[in-house]
Amino acid sequence: MYQLYYAPQTASMAAHFLLRHMNLNYELILLDKKNNEHKSPEYLKINPAGRIPALVADGQAIFESPAICIHLCESHPESGLIPAVGEANRPLFFQWLAYLNNTLQTELMVRYYPQRHTTDEQGIPAVVAAQDERIAEALAVINDQLTGNQYLLGDQLSACDYFFFMLAGWATPVEKSPLTFPAIKAYLQRMSQLPVVKAVCDVEGVDLSPYQES
Repeated sequence: MYQLYYAPQTASMAAHFLLRHMNLNYELILLDKKNNEHKSPEYLKINPAGRIPALVADGQAIFESPAICIHLCESHPESGLIPAVGEANRPLFFQWLAYLNNTLQTELMVRYYPQRHTTDEQGIPAVVAAQDERIAEALAVINDQLTGNQYLLGDQLSACDYFFFMLAGWATPVEKSPLTFPAIKAYLQRMSQLPVVKAVCDVEGVDLSPYQES
């Protein structure tokens, strides 16, 4: 039994996708972000960073979304969501997961929490505008990769795709949203049709209709 500490439409969604895809026995434990439950003494014992998500597996707590995804993939290689050791795509799996987390997600976090990155309140709109440009640059790199490819690793669905689908939802309000990139738009339309995506988004209250429009 896995326990996933989560909140809807946060970084826990990637792990939620994987748990569902792998058909594992898991329990969702909802954290009330509005009441800062992720900062409570009880939760800080599980995730001292006070962030979402955390996964408890066999009594061991793990935090940081990419680490959780890698752990689940390597614990259940039969799921096929990570290339096996020695396969040519395995380094690319780590490359794209790192790029999504370290570049796209980082830029998105600055965009949505600009007050953490400036002491000049009047400068916040400029920070947001700059981040929209950085996010568009990251999306352009991903769009190039998806041009001619079914998934980020080519023809193989991987955990990277679930991770990117999560981030694409965060990026939708950005001036140049993922849906303005042709290859990403077609990709998101395909991803939104997956039963796993539909099931998890139903639980987390995500509206998939923007991805299903022509």
